Amino acid sequence: MPPGSPRRQSTSTASTNFELPHVGTGRPVHRLGVIATVATFGGLLFGYDTGVVNGALEPLSEDFGLSALSEGLVVASLMVGAAFGAVFGGRVADAWGRRKTILLLAGVFIIGTLGCVLAPGAAFLIGARFVLGIAVGGASATVPVYLGEIAPSEKRGSYVTRNEVMIVGGQLAAFIINAAIFNFFGHVDSIWRWMLLVALAPAIALLVGMIFQPESPRWLISQGRTEEALAVLKQVRSPERAEAEIDEVTHLAAEDAKEATGGLSDLGTRWVLRLVLIGAGLGFFQQLTGINSVMYYGTQLLTSAGLDSGVAIIGNIANGVFSLAGITLGMYLLNKLPRRVMFLTGYGLIAVFHTLIALTAVIIPPGPAQAWTVLAFLVLFVFSMQGTVGPLTWLMLSEIFPMKIRSFAMGICVFVLWIMNAIVAQFFPPLIASMGMTATFGMFAGIAVIAFIFLALMLPETKGKDLAEFEREFKAKYGRR
Repeated sequence: MPPGSPRRQSTSTASTNFELPHVGTGRPVHRLGVIATVATFGGLLFGYDTGVVNGALEPLSEDFGLSALSEGLVVASLMVGAAFGAVFGGRVADAWGRRKTILLLAGVFIIGTLGCVLAPGAAFLIGARFVLGIAVGGASATVPVYLGEIAPSEKRGSYVTRNEVMIVGGQLAAFIINAAIFNFFGHVDSIWRWMLLVALAPAIALLVGMIFQPESPRWLISQGRTEEALAVLKQVRSPERAEAEIDEVTHLAAEDAKEATGGLSDLGTRWVLRLVLIGAGLGFFQQLTGINSVMYYGTQLLTSAGLDSGVAIIGNIANGVFSLAGITLGMYLLNKLPRRVMFLTGYGLIAVFHTLIALTAVIIPPGPAQAWTVLAFLVLFVFSMQGTVGPLTWLMLSEIFPMKIRSFAMGICVFVLWIMNAIVAQFFPPLIASMGMTATFGMFAGIAVIAFIFLALMLPETKGKDLAEFEREFKAKYGRR
């Protein structure tokens, strides 16, 4: 057999293993980078639209005379919309394809953004943010799948986590833009509308950019469009690698078709159900780390601890800076450490820093000293979270599901993630008001310990494994139980 050709080896499970040639250099790598950059504008919008409320909420509340409950509804409505967007986005992506779904979501981003900017009252704004949330949730479920399916297995982690980089980059951009607008133009009526309007630019860029990007080759193969899939792979792989991957994925697609996978009926298959439960657990615990209580209410936390509003909104930028630094470190570590090690280390650090925040509220009286100490532990928590659990959750969700059910299962798990996100967004302010910082962050620390135990018992390892290889191994281990 000539060098560089894929070799097949029989296994005890009658599956087929493939040794894949090198992905290639030069033009294929550049093309793949362009595709990833354009697609992750969905992540940028995800980050900006969820982070912008952190600074816009105070002037918005003054304009519309919002109560604490209606403030929570304004924040949480986007997350509720995102939960439904994740579920329906996954189904649309399975039926129409990943690329067409992202194009559709870009249009919804534009409509939702304009609706928020032009909202005449609180009720309309809540509805517009729900629509915007549909786009955010759809992007959160579809973009990682698209990236995971178009990237080569040995670089899948770094490409999928680019979306997480864009999410935290979008949040940091929102914090910086909010601080600049609030401190320089805070006297302007309805200044929050300008904060929200900024999101229109990346939404248009996503819409225009995705017109020129290819469809997922794995989805094309699942639809029997093998020649189209090969043409796409030849854009982003060496010719030898493209041919080898077509052979591998076609084989796996044929196995999936025999088993009629792809919907709710698959949850009756024990190994698939186990994967969905693991994925739902990843989304559930990621949100209950409290990361978005910081991203949505970081400014309010610092204000309640004793800082002036103008100083607090600037101080909150530190959360965005450390979030971006954490994800940058996380991308490096993904290529060095096993997924399980990173997850367990992350939840251990989260428990420690939440405990320190809880103790700070007891030891140091309210005032600037408490506020700056809380900020120090908050940024360490954010850094640890975004360096481990944050990117890994989205990466694992893009890796663990069988091809034909991938978007459907991802939709279920991201639905859980967004519902928990909405619960945190709605009830974090009342929790702080009624229980105080010590009890609230003590609760978050306890949940992190539970997450550590759950993942230690349930989480499989995917590092260094092709999607097809992982599926075969997991099915062989749990499929007959």
